[in-house]
Amino acid sequence: MGESSPVNPCERENWQALLSEIPGHSFFHGEPWARVLCRSYGYQPFYFTQEEQGRVKALLAVMEVDSFITGKRGVSLPFTDYCEPLAPDRAGFDDLFAAALALGRTRNWAYLEIRGGERFFSGKAPSQTYYGHVLDLTPDLNDLFSSLRESFGRNIKKARKAGVTLSVSSSREAVNAFCRLNALTRKRHGLPPQPDRFFQFLYDRVISPGLGLVVTAHAGGAPVAANLYFISGDRLIYKYGASNDTGRDFSAGPSVMWEAVQWGRDNGFSALCFGRTELENQGLRHFKMGFGPEEYGISYYRYDFSRAAFVKGPEEIGSVYKKIFAALPMAVLKPVGRVLYRHMG
Repeated sequence: MGESSPVNPCERENWQALLSEIPGHSFFHGEPWARVLCRSYGYQPFYFTQEEQGRVKALLAVMEVDSFITGKRGVSLPFTDYCEPLAPDRAGFDDLFAAALALGRTRNWAYLEIRGGERFFSGKAPSQTYYGHVLDLTPDLNDLFSSLRESFGRNIKKARKAGVTLSVSSSREAVNAFCRLNALTRKRHGLPPQPDRFFQFLYDRVISPGLGLVVTAHAGGAPVAANLYFISGDRLIYKYGASNDTGRDFSAGPSVMWEAVQWGRDNGFSALCFGRTELENQGLRHFKMGFGPEEYGISYYRYDFSRAAFVKGPEEIGSVYKKIFAALPMAVLKPVGRVLYRHMG
């Protein structure tokens, strides 16, 4: 197998075709997601590969986050719930990881964070752990509905009787409506919204080409809740969810997710992946488990260059900061998001 060498998937010809031959690849390893992150936040990609006879056999996708606020580091990958290293065996992964460490030393990274790869880090303590959930979409639709938490089934029927309608779309209008709801949701959670340009690039590179979609609930003709999904082979990936007060009053969340389940099954998808959930966020975990998915663990691993060792990750953003963000008007939160997000990857 050839030596590990970093490439830029945004510049590598036929990256998607090369990626399709690697077992275990996902949407997050692809060129569209890389281009969205690079264009939105200015990150520099270093995708370490092992190649043989013109084919990529192994891959460790890394981007450099260079921030005067949060430090300079390598992340696999920023704003990505998980990005498994792709290697046929431990030896292949070790070569990729060694190449990434060598580059990190020359570029003065504070640390290198890998989001996933538990099978390659046996004996190493993870820096952070999360819940993951995946729902099998192959059973009969009636069986899938029967597996819903009873209250979800009631809420879905109640919303339908109240006149809530649902749509699945890849239009710019649907993305714009999601953005408006997302800004309200982020504020409610004590966080600034992502920059508008991030969703603009997401529409151009992911949604419009058919690699993603938006499921929206409408009440009185107005959007009240929406989820944004990515398409990865025969899997749907739930990435972002949002709602306003009306959507919450109608308990529209289960209806939107159930619409995605139906759409995914009807269109031949085998699974719906729910992304990551923080261990302390039992409310979100409870919501996702209400659809009857399989639960598993997601581990992150952080190598600290100054200590030459794997270390624990930092605490999540503090409650004091969340209260401050929640109190700020939207006219202030949006500029804050435009400034801060590139430092948060």
